[in-house]
Amino acid sequence: MTATAAPPGPVAPAPGLFAPRLRAMTVGSVALVSLLAFEALAVGTAMPTVARSLDGLALYGIAFGGPFAAGVLAMVASGIWCDSRGPRAPMWHGLVWFVLGLVIAGSATTMGVLVVGRVVQGFGSGLLSVALYVIVGRAYPEELHRKIFAAFAAAWVVPSLVGPAVAGLIVEYLGWRWVFLAVPLVAVPAVLLIHPGLRAVGPATRTARPAGAVARIGWACGAGVSAALLHIGGQQRGASAVTLVALALVGLLVCAPRLLPAGFLRAGRGLPTVVGLRGLASAAFVGAEVVIPLMLSRERGFSPTAAGLVLTTGALAWSVGSWLQGRLPAPRSRATLPRAGLACIAGGTAVVALTVAPAVPVLVGVLGWAVAGLGMGLLYPSLSVLTLELSAPGEQGRNSSSLQLGDSLFAATVLALTGAVLAAGAAPAAGDYAGTLTVASGLALLGLLLAGRVVPGPRAAH
Repeated sequence: MTATAAPPGPVAPAPGLFAPRLRAMTVGSVALVSLLAFEALAVGTAMPTVARSLDGLALYGIAFGGPFAAGVLAMVASGIWCDSRGPRAPMWHGLVWFVLGLVIAGSATTMGVLVVGRVVQGFGSGLLSVALYVIVGRAYPEELHRKIFAAFAAAWVVPSLVGPAVAGLIVEYLGWRWVFLAVPLVAVPAVLLIHPGLRAVGPATRTARPAGAVARIGWACGAGVSAALLHIGGQQRGASAVTLVALALVGLLVCAPRLLPAGFLRAGRGLPTVVGLRGLASAAFVGAEVVIPLMLSRERGFSPTAAGLVLTTGALAWSVGSWLQGRLPAPRSRATLPRAGLACIAGGTAVVALTVAPAVPVLVGVLGWAVAGLGMGLLYPSLSVLTLELSAPGEQGRNSSSLQLGDSLFAATVLALTGAVLAAGAAPAAGDYAGTLTVASGLALLGLLLAGRVVPGPRAAH
């Protein structure tokens, strides 16, 4: 008689996000992302009151541009740090800088001190955002990456729905200082939840510093200064706006490509295209989002509240799309979800552009914006997953920082240019709205045409 093989035993189910070893890390990570999102959104609501209270209108622009520039530098530094020593140190340093900045801003007696606090806070946010991506890559099994990034996306969407209203209530009933001072009360416990799991996700001793690290820091400084100029220039009018935006764009063209993956400008296969698609999608969505309330207010007579509710449909649909991509079966091709997401963004934004015409019902535009939001939900987490899939363990920090840098810099550029277009005349005309929305749709369409290139060539595949 011949021996027969024993039947295979039952296959253990894959752990979930709330499995015992991951539960605290999941709760802490999602809470931290929510806090970063809330603070980013709440400051915009509180800042007009802050500027009046501290008599600091002259520094209003730098109060936003300064932290943005610090965040660019911190993302690059965090990527280098995570790759050489693991995410534990960047996570803790990011928390310290973030909390310190909030305390400085919340206790400021002059606008200059508040700006310092905002810059320190922005630096901490940049360290934290990249470290969280590396933690996902090292602590969570690959089959959970889509779900945890979907949770991160939801953690951004919820503050976008309630953050401005909550911040407004805090400013009105508690005072603007608590917009800054309340966040550390939750941020510290969130990181303490993450800390036990960090022991297993990074080297305990220093490894070789990644090649070109010093040069990357230098280029990051240049990109950060350029990003700050771009942000400040977008809030100016006339010749000063043109000069600042032009200088900023030149600086970004020189510095940014050196911080992004090789082959980024020619849409090289694999990671360069992944980073490029994230930037194009961000630019398309933000470029449309900033135009829609103004268009509805001026062309259709909507109140600010009603126009804001239209944007809320996009945020809700973004959350739905994130939820769906985390639960759909893994697609056969890496390009499937990016293509679907970009098609929704391009088509949805084009539909919104139609509502510039008075004959088109506003409901059509609302549905179009919901489709665009659905596309962002399908796209964003899938590109985050692809970034980790295409990264060797020693490159997760650098590539995660590249992904977030591309997102931030593309969005900032489009915001500045859109603001310049809308401010060019005495008042925006219907053609200005239609043109900016068409450009936004075109950016997403360009991404759709390039989406197949997220699949790396044979030589580049891991």
